[in-house]
Amino acid sequence: MIRDTVKAAQIAAMKAGDKDRTAATRSIMAKIKDKDIELRTKGDAPDDDAMVTDVLQKMAKQRRESIDMFESGGRTELAAAEKMELSVIEEFLPAQLSEEDTAALIDGIKSELGADSMKDMGR
Repeated sequence: MIRDTVKAAQIAAMKAGDKDRTAATRSIMAKIKDKDIELRTKGDAPDDDAMVTDVLQKMAKQRRESIDMFESGGRTELAAAEKMELSVIEEFLPAQLSEEDTAALIDGIKSELGADSMKDMGR
């Protein structure tokens, strides 16, 4: 589970004395805990890895936006801190398919179904 991996990384960072990495993993764990509490009140119980991945993707998107704003504002030291956090967050995200791999999978599905035109989209 991704949650366990993040927790193990947090413990390893604390033992190594890496304050930046410890702070980033604590931030991740705090967001996950917030999402747990939010879902507990709603009564929904989605797959744990899917929920953690969703939280990590949102955090990564926020960091990317912050980096853009800091760099456009000339605050390179804050942008560097956000880049460090983003790199830690991305370590725990599942690997994304490249554009070529995605196109190859789509072409394989199209040939498997015999889809030639837009009329075949429903299949």
